[in-house]
Amino acid sequence: MKSSRIPLITTLGVLVFFYVPIGILVLNSFNRSRFGTTWQGFTTQWFARLMERDDLWLALMNSLQIAVIASLVSMVLGTCAAFALQTYRSRLQDYHQLLINIPLMLPEILMGMSLLLIFVMINQPLGMLTVTLAHITFCMSYVTLVVLARLQDFDFQIVDAARDLGSSRWQAFYKVVLPLLAPGILAGGLLAFTVSIDDFVVTFFVKGPGSDTLPVVIYSMIKKSREFPVVNALSSILLLVTFIAVWASQRLMQKKS
Repeated sequence: MKSSRIPLITTLGVLVFFYVPIGILVLNSFNRSRFGTTWQGFTTQWFARLMERDDLWLALMNSLQIAVIASLVSMVLGTCAAFALQTYRSRLQDYHQLLINIPLMLPEILMGMSLLLIFVMINQPLGMLTVTLAHITFCMSYVTLVVLARLQDFDFQIVDAARDLGSSRWQAFYKVVLPLLAPGILAGGLLAFTVSIDDFVVTFFVKGPGSDTLPVVIYSMIKKSREFPVVNALSSILLLVTFIAVWASQRLMQKKS
């Protein structure tokens, strides 16, 4: 019986739909044309102009600071949550699992509005702190799921063997469990970093004066057509950084102990 080509055609169609616009964006970042409607020659002037934008570099520093802090805190909280979900089996843990999954399924605009209401209720001024706390709320879920997947294949008899050989509970965790789980924890951290640095909707609601992140500044630049080539150049750099982070995260998840 002859195999159908419909799955192959469908897959190719989806790949073209997703990646051709990205390829056009990268191509236009080297296009001399200001509007990108026609190809007028190769140039790197938009990258040079990108280097002259102080507001972009300030927004980049804000994004990196928030993403690093959110990733580190999420790695700690997410690992603890994953251990709790793996170790204990009860109805309470079912609700815990639900709370972990909700930030992944909840629309970002709803999450942004709810976090804004909370910060207003407690009279917390909007700024870098509120953006960082908001990012931690959804980054932690990504780390938890990645570490939990690692724990499901983990052989806890190794821990019992370390305890039998005289290790304390802390020594067994620090010298046995943590090194074996490190690739999964780092993979979750890299994934959280990527999600945090690309977030726009939640950040837009909870940001304050002086806490604009890079996606927010890019949004304001897109509304000015004369700055479109600089946005293309910046997007190409962000695309490269995102691909590297995702690739590193996948390599860490596939790494054998």
